[in-house]
Amino acid sequence: MNNSVIGLDIAKNIFHMYTFDEKKSKPVKKKLKRAELLIFFANYPVSLIGIEACGGAHHWARELTKQLKFPNY
Repeated sequence: MNNSVIGLDIAKNIFHMYTFDEKKSKPVKKKLKRAELLIFFANYPVSLIGIEACGGAHHWARELTKQLKFPNY
């Protein structure tokens, strides 16, 4: 899947990822366990991720941003 926008519903143990297929015609839903989340996104193309506003959203945004490889300026 090569998508540019992902919706991420975070919870205590199970996370739900929502996006569209390559043709942008069918929604794709995927359940991820807490331990699988960072591993999954480490192997996923760079995408815009929208996370629901809650107490843990900032934590997960920081963890996902750490996976980006920015050049040192």
